[in-house]
Amino acid sequence: MSHLPDVLCLSTSEALRCFDRPLLRSLAPHASVSQWEYSQNEDEPSSLDTALVLLHDYLKPRSQPVHLIGHGTNGLLGIMYARQYPERVRSLTLLSVGVYPMIDWKVQYYFNRSFLGCGRQALLAQMAINMFGHRERYWLSGIVDILEKDLNFSISPHSLFDQAHLSPAQVSVPLMICGSKDDAIVDINSMREWQSYFKEGDRLYECPEGRHFFHYFYPQDVGEQILSFWQSLPYPSPTLAPLEFLVAPMRK
Repeated sequence: MSHLPDVLCLSTSEALRCFDRPLLRSLAPHASVSQWEYSQNEDEPSSLDTALVLLHDYLKPRSQPVHLIGHGTNGLLGIMYARQYPERVRSLTLLSVGVYPMIDWKVQYYFNRSFLGCGRQALLAQMAINMFGHRERYWLSGIVDILEKDLNFSISPHSLFDQAHLSPAQVSVPLMICGSKDDAIVDINSMREWQSYFKEGDRLYECPEGRHFFHYFYPQDVGEQILSFWQSLPYPSPTLAPLEFLVAPMRK
């Protein structure tokens, strides 16, 4: 297989980035894969604009555009970057990101907390079941802990007092949308609505199952679809060392 362009997977949640690793490992033998990680502490305001600046600082020295991959909020960051700096993005692959890209699991969580009066732990347990499908006590407890850390420490445009909104819009770079038919957070119809904004060559991949983190459960299948998409875009480039993990410094 010929060398593929550099690939950058976006990660704005230390708690959730473990669910991206199987997909990155499936891609690493075929492409040069890196993961950009954004971290913030409890005292910093949750700002996607800050992450956008740091991402741009990282990509500015590169002479070639990259393929961006993002799941959930990471995909939202990818959309923001691709719209602002399209010349630096070879393609954008969105995982579990609907046509209204700010709709994520936290929107549902905060809505249920605010308007339905659900308790925190009980609601997190229900969200875990919705996103992963497992109900075993030992497994559910671990997922609830992960979601609680994501809620407390990761960047988000949402809070208990305000849920943000971003209208659908086209991106100028080549676009691939990937979703699961049984995703309870971003349903498949929201994925299909992206087709109204597709350009020639853009793609939609519907995974038969796997829920919100389908790429964790079916990394090989998803990886093959993404590789096929990249191969459809003629682009000679050098490669980096496989699977390099990069951490964006926290804002001072």
